[in-house]
Amino acid sequence: MMSRKIGFWLLWLGFITYAFVFAPPDQPNTLELITNLSTGKWAGINPLIVSIFNLMGVFPLIYSCLLFIDGRGQKIPAWIFATISMGVGAFALLPYLALRQPNPTFPGQKNLLLKLLDARLTGVVLSIGAIALVAYGLGKGDWADFLQQWQTSRFIHVMSLDFCLLCVLFPALLGDDMARRGMNNSVIFWLTALIPLFGSLGYLCVRPPLPEDSSAIASQQVVT
Repeated sequence: MMSRKIGFWLLWLGFITYAFVFAPPDQPNTLELITNLSTGKWAGINPLIVSIFNLMGVFPLIYSCLLFIDGRGQKIPAWIFATISMGVGAFALLPYLALRQPNPTFPGQKNLLLKLLDARLTGVVLSIGAIALVAYGLGKGDWADFLQQWQTSRFIHVMSLDFCLLCVLFPALLGDDMARRGMNNSVIFWLTALIPLFGSLGYLCVRPPLPEDSSAIASQQVVT
């Protein structure tokens, strides 16, 4: 358990160091690019960049569907990390993963927010949005231009790496979430863990609703 925590802290420090020391330099138009991406002014912007930028907004919502539930049994407030991750992605999630304790139970009742995050419909809506963004990026994107910007722009470079990191960190929360629901299925775990982005979205669409008190179920189920 301690080695796992140390691993997350080292990954966090390594990512920060790489982003600010070794990544390509900032470009003069970075602030303008971020503003245009945020306000929907996408004319002249490579659709691959538009797609990844918007998927970086989808990913924190995917994580929130687990984080807010997981945070019910933690000493640290998960909502703070989930909210900050909307802007900085894995930079905010890694400290939470390092600080949290194993939590395969869900004490108490679901409030309105947790019911929304727990609903399969939420997973379906997020999946539709992600599919549309991926199709837009792959269908209209310019890979040569993206590679050139990835090599020269810190924003594009770090955002892309952040996206990849969010793809691989999801299993860190998956086991406990499955245990809370009485899901003892290693096939589902590994399919979710090994398929980037759509594995986590598929899991949100198929997972059974969270019982109001899952402690009795979780004590009998172990996900490996």
